[in-house]
Amino acid sequence: MPRIAPLDPPYSEQAEAQLAAMMPVGVPPIALFRTFVRNLPMTVAMHGWGRYELGRDLTLGMRDREIVIARTCARCGCEYEWGVHVMMFAERVGLTPAQVTSLTHGTARDACWTSERDRLLIRAVDALHDTADIGDELWAALAGAMDDRQLLDLLLLCGWYHAISFTATATRLSPEPGAPSFADVLPPA
Repeated sequence: MPRIAPLDPPYSEQAEAQLAAMMPVGVPPIALFRTFVRNLPMTVAMHGWGRYELGRDLTLGMRDREIVIARTCARCGCEYEWGVHVMMFAERVGLTPAQVTSLTHGTARDACWTSERDRLLIRAVDALHDTADIGDELWAALAGAMDDRQLLDLLLLCGWYHAISFTATATRLSPEPGAPSFADVLPPA
């Protein structure tokens, strides 16, 4: 049972407008957004940042973004948000089943990662998750692969999805219909 139940229709006019702005046309709002609108001023305030993180202005490409999000959510143990992103974006950005498994249960050293950039992103997420910092050696490698704008986007994207993970997990949101679970992508025995 969710600790804060997602809002169910009928929505107030303001909540309906906000939810419509947060979802693609014709797609019903996900439980996370229906939970957020219980605090409408907060939702309105955070909507712009969320659009930036998932929009075209983010300096990281979609594949980079989804690697960071999936790894962050997995490291935070947030099956809800991980499942939403794997369901909606993993195939679209070319993540293989082995890579989804690795992002969830593995490391940047797994054989499925052939791109140094992908490995750097995973290492950065792990460092931020484990230490809230990035050591000098890893920072130098990241700075050799990304410009300052991309580095800032990487840091804040990871932090944003920590906040999203904390919220989805602490409110005990149930998985979205059709979303995979961590158990669905276990490594081979």
